[in-house]
Amino acid sequence: MVKFAHIADVHLGGWRQPEMQEINFQAFTKAIDTCIEKKVDFILIAGDLFDSAYPPIDILKETFAQFKRLKDERIPCFLIAGSHDYSVSGKTFLDVLEKAGFCKNVFDFEEIQGKIVLNPTIHEGIAIYGYPGKKSGLEIPDLRNIKLNDTPGMFKIFMLHTTIDKAKGFLPIDSLETEILPSVDYYALGHLHIDFRYENFVYPGPIFPNNFAELETLKQGSFYIVDTENPKPLEKISIKIKEILPITIYIKNALVAKGQIIQELNKKELKDKIVLLRIEGELEDQKISDINFQEIEDFVKSKGAYFVLKNTHDLKTKEVKLEIEVKNNDKIEEQTVNIYSMDNPSKFNDLIFQLISSLAIEKQEGETTENFNLRLLDESKKILGF
Repeated sequence: MVKFAHIADVHLGGWRQPEMQEINFQAFTKAIDTCIEKKVDFILIAGDLFDSAYPPIDILKETFAQFKRLKDERIPCFLIAGSHDYSVSGKTFLDVLEKAGFCKNVFDFEEIQGKIVLNPTIHEGIAIYGYPGKKSGLEIPDLRNIKLNDTPGMFKIFMLHTTIDKAKGFLPIDSLETEILPSVDYYALGHLHIDFRYENFVYPGPIFPNNFAELETLKQGSFYIVDTENPKPLEKISIKIKEILPITIYIKNALVAKGQIIQELNKKELKDKIVLLRIEGELEDQKISDINFQEIEDFVKSKGAYFVLKNTHDLKTKEVKLEIEVKNNDKIEEQTVNIYSMDNPSKFNDLIFQLISSLAIEKQEGETTENFNLRLLDESKKILGF
């Protein structure tokens, strides 16, 4: 009857490092290659094609090139916005893709008697409905109030970018009750970066892992091809671009840590791999900054690794207890800094309040995490005189 690809959570432009951005895009390109090779009738992208509503121009140029390939092969693409590429203003670069004739945003609704009624996009007898993801799960209350403008006799697909109750596990977040949703033949889900199926509700996983932890657990990206004429209609397509090598090293002494870490790394075959270096332990009277990570990264690259990512979240330092008597709770921050400054005189102390103020700036709508971090860094550099 129909054969289509279900893709979600591509997050183009999401990685800060150019090398990882390139791998992410290679994974997306490989997914497009597979769709063309397997001659799918159409492609669904269930949100977060981009990592922000306003992706960088170089990301857009490469993305347009891939969508042109699909257009040349006459493979339609239907999509919705996700929580990352959604904009409250309603204007995103998904609109530019649509106006260029490369895809169709299937979100189409009207309000009738207090209900949100979704209208279908009809493609060769298939009815495709969609509702976008929003920041902080704000789409969930809306989805509890959804109805479909029905299309009797058609194969129905509902595209959603949200968290359903059957998939959230023990996460302390709001989730959508599956039993209250309108009945369709296939629910094309996005948002949770997991390979998950419950009845006809499907999360295909991200096209490429989006952070250190996802690389550790998922190792690679994936999507699904759905062939309704096949007795087993769901075919998982794994996308492996580079081999992932997780390495965990426990340390106690920062002064000898570099040698210890390099010694362990030297035992591994690192060539052309993405190395995930997780450092754990509790340091004895040293700081994490005492570890020369630059030399460690240089060593890994000298061994031919594609890239190295480090994680020191579980590397602790012994707590230093500060016995401070605060007389006025309304000015606890100011008094704490003043008392610390008197006990630890330094020219740096004059800059503390300016730095605290600079770190209080908020992320702007549509601003990528990378640009926000760079803006924070620039403000701090100005204060420090760099």
